Amino acid sequence: MAEVEFPKSIWAATAPERNATAPLSGVNETDVAVIGAGFTGLSAAIEVARRGNSVTVLEAKAAGWGASGRNNGQVIPILTSAEPDIWVSRYGAAGERMVELIGNSADILFGLVREFDMKAEAEQNGWFQPAHSPGRVKLSQKRVDAWQRFGFPAELKNAAETREILGTDFWYGGMFNPTGGHVNPLALAREMARAAESLGAVIHEQSPVTSFERQGAQWVINTAQGTLKARALILATNAYTGELAPRLAPRLARSIVPVLSWQMATEPVGDNFRTKILPGRQAVSDTRGDLRFFRYDARNRLITGGAVIGEFDVENRVRRKAALRLAEAFPELGVPEMTHVWSGYIGMNWDRFPRIHRLGDNGWAWIGCNGRGVALGTALGRELARAATGQPESELALPVTEPKPFPMHGLVRMVAPTYLAWLKRQDHREIKL
Repeated sequence: MAEVEFPKSIWAATAPERNATAPLSGVNETDVAVIGAGFTGLSAAIEVARRGNSVTVLEAKAAGWGASGRNNGQVIPILTSAEPDIWVSRYGAAGERMVELIGNSADILFGLVREFDMKAEAEQNGWFQPAHSPGRVKLSQKRVDAWQRFGFPAELKNAAETREILGTDFWYGGMFNPTGGHVNPLALAREMARAAESLGAVIHEQSPVTSFERQGAQWVINTAQGTLKARALILATNAYTGELAPRLAPRLARSIVPVLSWQMATEPVGDNFRTKILPGRQAVSDTRGDLRFFRYDARNRLITGGAVIGEFDVENRVRRKAALRLAEAFPELGVPEMTHVWSGYIGMNWDRFPRIHRLGDNGWAWIGCNGRGVALGTALGRELARAATGQPESELALPVTEPKPFPMHGLVRMVAPTYLAWLKRQDHREIKL
């Protein structure tokens, strides 16, 4: 069996090794089938197994190969623009439960890490969203107020407090949530796989699913070499739903736009700067649409990233852009050298609300991480597992909707990268609330 190649990321260079499992072969049966061994699928497998059910995970490549093992590793307990009050107005009681799940999502993730002693470089030292203009501080205040109304520990930081947190006066204030933090995401995925297997879950890697359908009282899931029959099904493929098997779930695949996200790591920052720049080691992502984000890893490298328009020499252009942005915010750092640069897809949709869908009788999926999949995917995996094992939907954070594919999806996907230009224009406009 050929070894699965991972992007040459800092995570692939540092995560605990994992021995590949055998592909699915022959005819097999399980209580719950899970497609996708990322954060959602593996979290679901852990929860299904601990509730006394058999569970089998089918993964096209290897655990953590997709977005779960490629992202920045920031654990963020809010979404990009799906504010809590809108969830309630749109979905009622299910929306209220979804707000609770989102607000607790970082604690759910870090709780799993502690419970299974996962070697994932986890640091729950907070997430900070600094405001890039005075007007955006008003937006920060609005978000803080909204989350506080639901009982979550959001805090507004003024300019002086922001300078103390970040070690620069480049930002003006912002929202801080102490439950957030960061992880080595590929290490977390592999450790979640280990935890699931320790509870009896079966994981088959290099087993791309070619089809699934409901037949009578069970789901029948097919791969090139085998068939899996299950009472319940969880589809956990998110941004990669249409990438490896385009005909697997076409309506779901066309309801999001996979957007390439670039990540990178600097050389380790010396102690002389480490104690001045972001001394508390929080995860940081600001209020820009053309986002500036960074945090330290366990080796004191700054993990950052960015986006550029166009396909020419993308890696070098985005590397240069991210390095210059760090130098702009932290002049004493200079222009840092990037030792690792990698990319992967995130799943975006038109209003940046994640979607939960029912595939059929006891078949579930969610899609549309919109760059917030680490904490949310882990939390939703647990929730989908509870649904698949019989917990009433009225008790769960599952505001179910019908998929809404983008018209002319191929064209939308082609032009989506130019959306960055509009975001950059919006970044220069002052917020009025």
